[in-house]
Amino acid sequence: MSSDDNDAPVEGQGLYIQLISVHGLIRGQNLELGRDADTGGQILYVVELARALAEHPRVDRVDLLTRQVIDPKVDDDYARPEEPLSEGARIVRLPCGPRRYLRKEVLWPYLGQFADRALHHTRQVGRIPDIVHSHYADAGFVGGRLADLLGVPLVHTGHSLGRDKRARLLQRGVKESRLEEVYNMGQRIEAEEATLDRASLVIASTRQEVEEQYAAYDHYQPRRMEVIPPGVDLSRFRPPTPDDPEPTIRRTLNRFLREPGKPMILAMSRADERKNMISLVRAYGENPDLQEMANLVLIAGTRDDIEGLDKGPRRVLTDLLLAIDRYDLYGRVAYPKQHRASDVPHIYRTAARSRGVFVNPALTEPFGLTLIEAAASGLPVVATRDGGPRDIIANCRNGALIDPYDIDSIADGLRQALGNRRRWRRWSHNGVRGAHDHYSWPGHAEKYLRAVDRVLQRFAGPQASLAPANRSRLPTIQRLAVTELDNTLLGDDEAADELVAALREQGERTGLGVVTGRTLKATREVLAEHGIPLPDVLITAAGAEIHYAHRGGRVVPDRSWRSHIDYRWNPKAVQEALGELPGLKLQPRREQHPFKVSYYLDAERAPAIKTIRKHLRQNGLPATVNAAYGSYVDILPIRASKAQAVRWVAFKWGLDMDHVLVAGGAEDDEEMLLGDTLAIVVGSHAPGLERLPDRREGIYLAAGHHARGILEGLRHYGVLPPADEGSTA
Repeated sequence: MSSDDNDAPVEGQGLYIQLISVHGLIRGQNLELGRDADTGGQILYVVELARALAEHPRVDRVDLLTRQVIDPKVDDDYARPEEPLSEGARIVRLPCGPRRYLRKEVLWPYLGQFADRALHHTRQVGRIPDIVHSHYADAGFVGGRLADLLGVPLVHTGHSLGRDKRARLLQRGVKESRLEEVYNMGQRIEAEEATLDRASLVIASTRQEVEEQYAAYDHYQPRRMEVIPPGVDLSRFRPPTPDDPEPTIRRTLNRFLREPGKPMILAMSRADERKNMISLVRAYGENPDLQEMANLVLIAGTRDDIEGLDKGPRRVLTDLLLAIDRYDLYGRVAYPKQHRASDVPHIYRTAARSRGVFVNPALTEPFGLTLIEAAASGLPVVATRDGGPRDIIANCRNGALIDPYDIDSIADGLRQALGNRRRWRRWSHNGVRGAHDHYSWPGHAEKYLRAVDRVLQRFAGPQASLAPANRSRLPTIQRLAVTELDNTLLGDDEAADELVAALREQGERTGLGVVTGRTLKATREVLAEHGIPLPDVLITAAGAEIHYAHRGGRVVPDRSWRSHIDYRWNPKAVQEALGELPGLKLQPRREQHPFKVSYYLDAERAPAIKTIRKHLRQNGLPATVNAAYGSYVDILPIRASKAQAVRWVAFKWGLDMDHVLVAGGAEDDEEMLLGDTLAIVVGSHAPGLERLPDRREGIYLAAGHHARGILEGLRHYGVLPPADEGSTA
């Protein structure tokens, strides 16, 4: 289909924005912040961002896409497919992987499915978003794929970056093997690199995040980055007044304290080692003067029983209790088990009324939302000098920065805040004013949309059409079977003939597509050689080109796909860069393509595929790198692959992904076989693909080889009748 078929902007229509935040537990009210490592500040950020954008007069609709969770261990709210946030904003929960709640580190195998469900949601809306905005690395993976298929700009917010976390964990003595086992760190960083390469705009919270954290990435491009501090719903946070009644949470805290009238040193975060509450307890426990000046209040998430928590929070809370016991701090430290989201503003005001201080001793703090909440409540702050607090305290002039690794520095900062009444009043007043001046959501939304406008003005890329063409079988088919050509469809001529005949008997119900590393010319030649009629869809050159077959044997290129993948593609530079590596030899010219550079691979001499990919990236050449049969390597544009081409076709022609069947057997078919399609791994497959059914449902491992395996799979899925029922469907 040509680009003439693309949707045109509708005059007077406001922006449609899709936000993606995959992990954690997201709902509109009573957020369970601090429940676990995945339900922290990012959750509050995306919910309030959705509301703030929807309230702007230039925005028509905001959808916040997240994962649906159906699990008796969590509230039923997270199972609702949709939840309105405000007029124009809603949470959309998409099924992804197992129904139960999963931590983010184990979600990676299911993210392809999430992207497919997001495409399906877009078709139901009937309108392509103007931008896709991903949050965190996992959503970056999804958002990059979604934005590529839709042909719209990708906006990204990292929230927490893998390279920075990896460096800090290594500094603390965590082994590389442990990083991979627990955090999937290599996959996370690779996803972040790919996201930074694709993103038209990266929104950061602080200048330090841009200059120090993002700068560690190969795809660090500061001109694409914009510092826009998050907003805070300041209507919930204000200084205390004499008329305020005593909140219920105050009575809960008083149960712990021998002298509840003392000032409070308040810390509030989830029970996570990175939040460094243990150093705060040590600083307090080793300083009798601090103990005389103030009580210590630790709000470390919610719990019923420490033993019922995950390993990380359980260890953190156990260490805190042991430290309290070691320093004999009973009567001086409060550590309540439960608090509600509605209690949080009252906790800040209670601490401010006591002339206390809020402390954030985190080892690293990308932003520091709690610091803004505390400031708006009239509570001076003492915070880590790493990350966001530097900007916040510079803007608000309401506290002191400390070294989180030095308990003397923590103690000195607390004494500075508590020991001078005049300074305390100045910091309290400055914080309230600074929070309103610098961190309101309406102000954030205005800056955000100005940045998005600049992206939309310079972004040139065709959008996938929502309207099907009318000169092909594709608009009338109900299903599409797409098969790898070599060693899958081909290899058993008798079985291939039987497959073609069976699909012909389906009439207009089931279409056929082929996907191959061959060029279009070579594909047509080999199909004719084996007597196979021209398929409805031909995805050739390993996904670099798509053609649609019309009646009469004419094929029409998908010109919008070619335009879509021609993004930062420089084949000459690719050849120059890979000429520096051993074990790679260019294939003959007939195997090359304007959007594919193909090599023979000497497995004994050539570097690993991961190394080839990194070498290209470090040379500023984003690309998809495919290996097949241990002897071939194809280099394609970053937006091109077999899997992306299949999804582009399905979306363009209005096919739900569970109506698309894919069959393959080569090692570079793996991405195509994952996702939300129905997949068939033929018996003549490459080593390792037999493990794919363990990664998700909807992958059938056939016993039959070549087309015989495809027939077996189509019968398994009910597309074809069982072999003993004859030829009628």
